[in-house]
Amino acid sequence: MKLAQHAPIGVFDSGIGGLTVVDAVMKTLPNENIIYFGDTARVPYGIKSSETVKEYSLQITDFLLKKKVKMILIACNSVAASSKEAIQSRAGKIPVLDVVYAGALAASAIKRKHNLLGVIGTLATVASGAYEKSLRQLDSSISVFSKACPLLVPLAEEGWTDNDVARATLDIYLKDFKATAFDGLILGCTHYPLFKHSIREYFNNDELEIIDSANSIAEIAKTYLEKHDLLNPEPAGRFDCYVSDKPQRFQALAERFLGKPINRVEVVNMP
Repeated sequence: MKLAQHAPIGVFDSGIGGLTVVDAVMKTLPNENIIYFGDTARVPYGIKSSETVKEYSLQITDFLLKKKVKMILIACNSVAASSKEAIQSRAGKIPVLDVVYAGALAASAIKRKHNLLGVIGTLATVASGAYEKSLRQLDSSISVFSKACPLLVPLAEEGWTDNDVARATLDIYLKDFKATAFDGLILGCTHYPLFKHSIREYFNNDELEIIDSANSIAEIAKTYLEKHDLLNPEPAGRFDCYVSDKPQRFQALAERFLGKPINRVEVVNMP
């Protein structure tokens, strides 16, 4: 099967967090058409079993394949941790990239004094040890200190990322990190970059690297498309957005987050 250059890139997440990946892809690959699916009816994924997440993920994969995407970006750490192999198997020859590997790759490249990296993520992502496994494959000398921060997802969905509630929640989750000498903090959930300013303010350490995988996965996607002659040569940049529930709320949050209007958010009823 020959993939078409003009075919869209499919991106999906459990909610709005994956728009961090969309934003990075738009900036890195401005000609590319993008289809985004946010599973807003079933968010959050991070507190669900790996079996349930896999079932949801394969349903969304089938939807994107019907849209004839040329690449799938898993913009959800919980999905990447539990379902990457199943998604790649379902996708066949369609390339599948994920935020866990992208984040680990970016983190392994930073300068390190202590050879210790912190990871914050959902319960499912932290329990899976996905970042530890990826980092170990890239550099076996790196140690990892992980912490599950499940309340950050609903706070992000509510838009509470830089207020007293957010700061109090971050203090509860991150105080153990303050007592640890580490080189970088991986934001192991695509919702968490919305807290980047508050996290930076909390640590008050300009040398601390805060790593989110959005830019990294966009660069990996660009490299792959260049190598396989799949870059869209036409100045298209169309963005189609689908959700499983609450399209008006999603559109309002997405437009605020991306900083530009979205023509339409369409609801898709999942099985």
